[in-house]
Amino acid sequence: MFGSAITWSALLSTSFAASCWRDTICSTQTEASFPGRWEANIYSPQSRTLSPQSILISSDKGTDSPYSTDEKTLLNRSRSEAVFDFGIEAGGVIAFDYESKGGNSRKFGLAFTEARDFIGRVGDSSRADSKKEPGDGALLVDATKGSGHYVLPTAQLRGGFRYLTVYLDSALQDSSFVISNVTVEISFQPTWSNLRAYGGYFHSNDELLNKIWYAGAYTVQTNSVSGSHGRNSVKSGEAGWRNDAFITKGSTVLLDGAKRDRWVWAGDLGVAVPSAFVSLGELNSTKYALLSVYDNQRSSDGALPKAGPPYVKYDSDAYHLWAMVGAYNYFLYSGDVDLVESIWPKHQAALGYALSLIDNSTGVVKVQQYRDWGRLTYGDLRSSASMLTYRERAATLKNAIMEQFWDENKGAFTENPKNSSLYPQDANSFALSFGVVSSGSNEAARISDYLASRWTPVGPSCPELPENVSPFISSVELSAHVRAGRPDRTIDLARTLWGWYLNNENGTQSTVSEGHLVDGSWFYRFNMGYANPSYMSHAHSWSSGPTSVLTEHIVGLRVTEPAGESWEIKPVVVESIDAAEAGFTTKLGKFSAKIEIGGGNITIEWDTPSETKGNVVIPDQEPLKVNGGKGKVTRRIN
Repeated sequence: MFGSAITWSALLSTSFAASCWRDTICSTQTEASFPGRWEANIYSPQSRTLSPQSILISSDKGTDSPYSTDEKTLLNRSRSEAVFDFGIEAGGVIAFDYESKGGNSRKFGLAFTEARDFIGRVGDSSRADSKKEPGDGALLVDATKGSGHYVLPTAQLRGGFRYLTVYLDSALQDSSFVISNVTVEISFQPTWSNLRAYGGYFHSNDELLNKIWYAGAYTVQTNSVSGSHGRNSVKSGEAGWRNDAFITKGSTVLLDGAKRDRWVWAGDLGVAVPSAFVSLGELNSTKYALLSVYDNQRSSDGALPKAGPPYVKYDSDAYHLWAMVGAYNYFLYSGDVDLVESIWPKHQAALGYALSLIDNSTGVVKVQQYRDWGRLTYGDLRSSASMLTYRERAATLKNAIMEQFWDENKGAFTENPKNSSLYPQDANSFALSFGVVSSGSNEAARISDYLASRWTPVGPSCPELPENVSPFISSVELSAHVRAGRPDRTIDLARTLWGWYLNNENGTQSTVSEGHLVDGSWFYRFNMGYANPSYMSHAHSWSSGPTSVLTEHIVGLRVTEPAGESWEIKPVVVESIDAAEAGFTTKLGKFSAKIEIGGGNITIEWDTPSETKGNVVIPDQEPLKVNGGKGKVTRRIN
């Protein structure tokens, strides 16, 4: 696969004139809703044109040196490659000036990687055929003698990377190649002219938690792209990649990952949508993600595909259920009646399909299509599927779930009635988060204890995917511990798992990753379909759970009716957190809450749209019913 080198200088800045992505119509969201000192934690760049922060001249990944835009980098026979470090997760179209001297013509190569481990001429892997090659390989470009300007073809834009390796493929004794003005035109968050115009914020006295919150927010941004830039297939044995597949007619859509898969996966929306709402306040990407799924519903039985185009398949009942959760959350956050009315017949058909999965003899879900989020174990009477369906049919399912799956001796739910030796992280986390067991109950406390017993220094060891750590399922576990009355565990887990990744010098140090092993390596899902550690995504919004949980469950600010017509502030008391505040924006306006704890008192301040109403829930006290507007209350706490 070959790109082209453009030699006329008139095109030097063609790609970078617009503040939104290419021909995209900009949204009206141009400024941050809550300006303040917390904006220092935003990872998103100031401009859609981003330059490297540093450069590695040698290939041994040695010490970086600062990079300036006017710096000229010389490549020749004795120094044939350079590595440019953008400092954060980037994504889009690379461009640079070059001057080629000596010889007649030569090729230069471009290779990309998110993780420092895979710097080199092969780069990391973004392709589905990762078993065959260790990485995607490089794009090779013909460079003619003299001055030129290179722009990466849009079809080969790189959706997610931190490091760019540029090298001479063949260097003659007397040749040299000088590179300058290296930039990337950011392609994600395509409708925003200001990439830092967040609709929400979070800040606390815990700086690591603050950074984790913003890493989740930035990850969602990197996963929000134009509807025409999904991952496409590449011929087997051919180097390179393509990101020009049609996803949806929308100008922006929320995908699963920046580098890969660059498709809409229905299951990912369960975590990604709440994070998008509380941080960015941008829900058009979610809208078109949902439409890509609902528009491809199977008419014969109402089944929803596990993913949108170009990977429409109907082999996951769990993801069918997650799509419905995503639709519920979208309406709760947006109040978009028009969309709900347009998909309502399909949603009813989807609910009918979900209820048809309930086995009459046991009263719990019997899945027909086994695929799930990546768990190694699959069964027909799977407890996790019943927990998801519980959201839709709570009263009927609760007794059956307890009867079929609860192990009183273990204090946890089993995988299925026939397998009492496996107690999955997903099902037990879902049971708490979705209210299958009552908050504060003995069962809730025991499940929390069991989940915490699986923790390692890099996150929970996942029984249903042995030796792996799943930030996706652990995102659900975060809220599970709050419901069990152990918010201290929520904080500890966030700091342990997400803090470990964010501080890992081999990661992006700006996003949240898809997963890793309990030994701290990137070989996530080595035992379930991923044959290459470089294939793991380092910017995956299904792992962004801390972003929504810190807002909705620690500060406790959340909407309870569409768009915040009614809302709740229900903070928790955690010894390590003595000050925290958060805010988000809906079509009704801005909502914010601030919590301060000290001297045996808790002080809660709020500011919400005047036409709304809310409940302020003080620990161990009766809720206060209040009208929208500004308010403040101080109470003694135990």
